[in-house]
Amino acid sequence: MGELPVKNMIHLLESKGVRVFSLSLASSEVDAFSVWRQSTPFIFLNTQKSAERRRFDAAHELAHLVLHQHGSPQGQEAEQQANMFASAFLMPRASVLAQAARITTLPWLVKAKEYWTVSVAALAYRLHEVGAITDWNYRSLYIEIGKRGYRKEEPNSSPRESSQLLRKVLESLRFEGIGKQEIADAISVRVKEVEELIFGLALTDVSQTGARIPSNTTPPKLRLIE
Repeated sequence: MGELPVKNMIHLLESKGVRVFSLSLASSEVDAFSVWRQSTPFIFLNTQKSAERRRFDAAHELAHLVLHQHGSPQGQEAEQQANMFASAFLMPRASVLAQAARITTLPWLVKAKEYWTVSVAALAYRLHEVGAITDWNYRSLYIEIGKRGYRKEEPNSSPRESSQLLRKVLESLRFEGIGKQEIADAISVRVKEVEELIFGLALTDVSQTGARIPSNTTPPKLRLIE
């Protein structure tokens, strides 16, 4: 991938076979999580977070899928490794050093973060990590970021990324005359649960568009597989 920033984390993950979904609103306190199901990797992201923080979460979960598939290490050590991976993945060392200013100020950070689509806090940390700013400069920025409330509300936040694969699936189903109720029935969940898993992408009711709704669509009979 070279040293260029990742343009869209969700599209990149999907292009490599990762199934990416959004978390329901009931799980708003969870940042993200990932899991391998048989040989397929899954990542679930919180839609309530800023675009920058969600990209970092996506890279963080990618680290877990790649580094911790077999369950070791765990706990704080695994989380620290995932954060280091995400930081380096989104902000490659050479590009950070090439873009770094001689004197780093908060206004410069707010502008520069747009190049990598990361948070001001993440960029400040990465600059310090690669030795582009001093300990004193980093502490000053850290304090100012907190005072401005930028750890909770990201300044000049970018548009949130969404799934390209799910959009294509929904368009294909709509073309076939399958609407949101049929989708929900097919996987035996409520319509609201479907909507919460697909990044808020519109599920047009085909009955309102004049498209055909199959009359023989029935929910499958589920059985527990040990």
